[in-house]
Amino acid sequence: MPLLDRTTALPHAVSLITTLAAGFGLALILGFIAARLGLPALVGYLLAGIAIGPATPGFVADVEIAAQLAEIGVMLLMFGVGLHFAVDDLLAVRKIALPGAVVQMVVATALGAGVATWWGWSLGAALVFGISLSVASTVVLLKALESRGILDSANGRIAVGWLVVEDLAMVLVLVLLPALAPSLGGTASSDSTRGAGLTVLITLAQVGAFIAFMLIVGRRFFPWALWHVTKTGSRELFTLCIVAAAVSIAYGSAALFGVSFALGAFFAGMVLRESEFSQRAAEQTLPLQDAFAVLFFVSVGMLFDPNVLVEEPLHVLATVAVIVVGKSVAAILLVLALRYPVKTALTVSASLAQVGEFSFILAGLGMTLGLLPKEGQSLILAGALISMALNPFVFTAIEPIQRWLVRHPRLSERLEPAANPLTELPMSTEARFLSNQVVLVGWGRVGKRIADALSAEGVPFVVAESNRELVETLRARGVPAVWGDATIPDVLIQAHIRDARALVIATPETVQVRKMTEVARALNPDVDVVVRSHNAEEAERLRSDGIGTVFVGETELARSMTRHVLGLVGVKGIQPAI
Repeated sequence: MPLLDRTTALPHAVSLITTLAAGFGLALILGFIAARLGLPALVGYLLAGIAIGPATPGFVADVEIAAQLAEIGVMLLMFGVGLHFAVDDLLAVRKIALPGAVVQMVVATALGAGVATWWGWSLGAALVFGISLSVASTVVLLKALESRGILDSANGRIAVGWLVVEDLAMVLVLVLLPALAPSLGGTASSDSTRGAGLTVLITLAQVGAFIAFMLIVGRRFFPWALWHVTKTGSRELFTLCIVAAAVSIAYGSAALFGVSFALGAFFAGMVLRESEFSQRAAEQTLPLQDAFAVLFFVSVGMLFDPNVLVEEPLHVLATVAVIVVGKSVAAILLVLALRYPVKTALTVSASLAQVGEFSFILAGLGMTLGLLPKEGQSLILAGALISMALNPFVFTAIEPIQRWLVRHPRLSERLEPAANPLTELPMSTEARFLSNQVVLVGWGRVGKRIADALSAEGVPFVVAESNRELVETLRARGVPAVWGDATIPDVLIQAHIRDARALVIATPETVQVRKMTEVARALNPDVDVVVRSHNAEEAERLRSDGIGTVFVGETELARSMTRHVLGLVGVKGIQPAI
């Protein structure tokens, strides 16, 4: 028997391979061009899908195979979101991210649904369309924040927390929409004799059972299985175990609990995050996640009909206006209403001025359920393409807007929040914290350890932190703390930098280190500055600029380990590191 039957097996193999080759190859070329133009690579991936889709002339890839590959992409994409979802990070910004994201989604949904209703769409179509426009792309946001070095800043954490709340809300929408589809004029696979209320209750009960199963059984079994796989020493088996768990849990959640693939994969990532292997799992599965995520965006692009740009240009403009203008204005007003600075409002609004992966997933589900017309999906895709292309320019506009506000102080004063008691040290602060103290900028993992060491030695210190919730927590614990950006003189003045012994910059925002140092030395020329750095090259640049004493994490770790080893082997004068 021949190894390969050319009349049967080869066409199927060619269809899969040509789809992969065309998708990956064209996505690489167009993604590279998009990146060189300063656009998100996702724009190139979507354009690659349009080029090989049925709506454009020339080669047409297999849409059915692309759709199945896209399903795997959704699973791995949501698994990655769950793997990086930290409850603590969200709780730290909950007072702005939770109410802000919920209200902003409601406003954006109302805007999108109102426009769709004006076009004559049904209620179900208008709601799906509006909700699809209300959520931004976490992938696009992370890339934008990383490229500007503000991912770990207070404003960056607020923006990420805001989008995490949106992601969680969208997961809930994906779960409930099939149950509500019949009452909205669509179709569903559930029993038509059930009422909408009963269907929703059954769906929520199934989701609750799945979550309970994952939290009770999954949290114990998953780490246990990973531990035994790790003991084999096989990297391939470890990666296979991660991927198998992500896909199997996603499929099992749908088969046993009626839960979507997306939710199942998301919880698989959340459960794994709590294990000691989460970092290794993220590193080893990231290439696979990226590859299938590319196929997901390519397959979405294949569904786009470019004719909508010609046939419905006003509808496209209205869609882009809701995404870029409507959501941004709503976000600015909400952040200012919550009494946060203008810079925070501008960063969050720029982060939301685009739509992405969840919008595509919801649009596809809406079409499957008979709620969203084909035109709606094309408009969402057009809005995504244009908003992603514009997003880098929206971020770039933040600095000019801030400079313009500086030239118009009256308007700036009106926009900035009123004086907050957290921006000043309490009158009851003990005198020992106001002179010869250490000013500690940043209350992260490094800052906490430094503070613990200072407290143990009885050295007074004042914390300057840009996260308002953290300052409130520190004040409640009796720790002197000031809320604000340490690059602003008023913040360091309130921390009494003029009489401080040292300034310790423990924040990862090394981009702002020079400005903080300039302000501190202008107020106290004799202050000693201590800075943390991420790598040797960055540390050398800071030292050459005369910033102060710079510590590199890897270098200090190597020194501690060397000291410990020398102490163990009995080198004279060396004590084991603790």
